[in-house]
Amino acid sequence: MKWNDILPEDARRLAVQLSKRAEEERAAGKQIFPPQNLIFQALEATPPDKAKVVIVGQDPYHGPGQANGLAFSVGPGITPPPSLRNIFKELHADLGYPVPQSGDLSPWAKQGVLLLNTVLTVEQGRPNSHKDWGWQDFTLAVFRACTELPQPIVFILWGGQARAFTAGLQVGSKPNKACIWSSHPSPLGATKGSSGVPAFLGSKPFSTASKLLRDMGVKGIDWQL
Repeated sequence: MKWNDILPEDARRLAVQLSKRAEEERAAGKQIFPPQNLIFQALEATPPDKAKVVIVGQDPYHGPGQANGLAFSVGPGITPPPSLRNIFKELHADLGYPVPQSGDLSPWAKQGVLLLNTVLTVEQGRPNSHKDWGWQDFTLAVFRACTELPQPIVFILWGGQARAFTAGLQVGSKPNKACIWSSHPSPLGATKGSSGVPAFLGSKPFSTASKLLRDMGVKGIDWQL
């Protein structure tokens, strides 16, 4: 099964249009990330029938060589950005695994962790520069499709933007679905919880997600990288 098999026609059409727009921006001399062939890497790496966990990101890294189409991930040999370093710090604290040497999260994606940003492209040096393109209409359709899949899925929402983006999906009320949340792993928010929202550091998202999956009758994720 592929995402195109279950997404509405208007969402599929929008994805093609926005991909073409990114290609046109490149042709005009702008540096657009991730590379054109990796824009939909999250969906290609984690097909719908394999999805077990959904991690909602914001938009791609905007530095050269960083974005690889998976939310929070960077390619092999690229220094992990601050948010990813905090993710690895929490991974170590939560499960005791060594802090990974590589920021490539593709092993998670292959196990069913959909690492999808709400916006799939960005211009170099300009975070959120493509937030008004319309990507959110496409990615919201993907997240909505996830809530309708039959298998157990845990949504992990880091930060207010992720919670607000998915609020209308009412994930917690869907059969075989669960949702956990905390502040964002960025240095600005990783230690700052609020009413009903724990700080990211200390929130144990990895062990919690795997336990929720097991409680719903499926194997958890091997988070070690």
